[in-house]
Amino acid sequence: MERITQILRNAWETPDLRRKILLTAFLLLIYRIVSHVPLPGVDLASLRNLFAQSQFLGLLNMFSGGALSNFSLLALGLNPYINASIIIQLMTLVIPRLEELQKDGESGQRKINQYTRLLSVPLAIVQSLSVYFILRQQSLITQLTPVQLVVMIFSLTAGSLFLVWLGELITEYGIGNGTSIVISVGIISGLPLTLSQLFSTQQNGALLDLALFATISILVIAGIVLVNEATRQVPVQYARRIKGSQQIGGQTTYLPLRLNQAGVVPIIFAVSMVLIPGTVAQFLVGVTSGQVANIAQSVANFFNPQSISYAITYFILVVSFTFFYTAVSFNPDRIAENLQKQGGFIPGVRPGRATSEYLNRLLTRITVPGSIFLGLLAIMPILIQFMFPGVGSIVTIGGTSLLIVVSVTVETVRSLEAMMVMRGYDRFIS
Repeated sequence: MERITQILRNAWETPDLRRKILLTAFLLLIYRIVSHVPLPGVDLASLRNLFAQSQFLGLLNMFSGGALSNFSLLALGLNPYINASIIIQLMTLVIPRLEELQKDGESGQRKINQYTRLLSVPLAIVQSLSVYFILRQQSLITQLTPVQLVVMIFSLTAGSLFLVWLGELITEYGIGNGTSIVISVGIISGLPLTLSQLFSTQQNGALLDLALFATISILVIAGIVLVNEATRQVPVQYARRIKGSQQIGGQTTYLPLRLNQAGVVPIIFAVSMVLIPGTVAQFLVGVTSGQVANIAQSVANFFNPQSISYAITYFILVVSFTFFYTAVSFNPDRIAENLQKQGGFIPGVRPGRATSEYLNRLLTRITVPGSIFLGLLAIMPILIQFMFPGVGSIVTIGGTSLLIVVSVTVETVRSLEAMMVMRGYDRFIS
């Protein structure tokens, strides 16, 4: 904590970094102001009640910073952009052109970012229609004319793209990753309301539960930091070459393998898979067909967010998606090939295929504890509901939210530290 405070103090005393911090704060202020500009025709009280009853809608509302429950211009949040990013990343496995762009460095990454933004537009339109039909089915929104519906879809899509633009401005001219910071600010913005509800509903006899819950929260945050920062340093030795009178290579570096290689993506995948069936089943329970209603009721009971079956399914999906996404984001064959081209090798391991197999085995052993930790983190709100019934029922900031906020905070502080180091290096060179 002392180190973080010192980094922030030094960054504030540096004029150019202070401007970056103030610009980031100003853009985030614009985001919070626009997120409270509502669209007309929606019963907001009933809408908030609907979001309180559905964890899937609650997850979408979390990523929008509460804008979805307010049905504001930013109701979709960054969800279309996040989904587009995941789709593009998966498409690089099957489309050679995208794979080549991924290897082209900064220019290729800019092109991929452009494709991601373009894909965000149709996804935002589809999600806008989905939100409208859900609200219409629940009688939360009035019947719209075709022109009014087009205006609503255009407004929601424009709001989502505006938020993407703010995030990119923060990334380019501010500090840290703008998209991640926007999501974190949206999550943190709901914390005061959650804490006020928490303390207003507790009796004196439940103060012990609150103290235990606060202790568990601190331990969870410490665990997230520990797992996110845990890496396995694989030594890499580069062959020594003589070119004229100069000696090239011969140094030893390290290839870092993170314990949590996949980040929060597996939880996002898993929560979408496990919550969609229950959400759809709840809408089908009231249909006129008795057989369909009975099947829907059974599915809704199985995927009840407070049931053991839901927790087990959720945990298995998180572990499975962690292995899947780690295999997608970390390619041992490509790394082994690049090391061989650059004259690098892992001591005691033959270059080429043997290096790829070694990295694959090592990554699998590392991913096992990381995936189990992510699975436990995902079902943490369910465990809290069993342990503290009076507290867990209203706690909306779960493991996913904590993982995002803590990870982004650590990365932002690290980005500030890197900026100060680079500034000091530039001054030394000049």
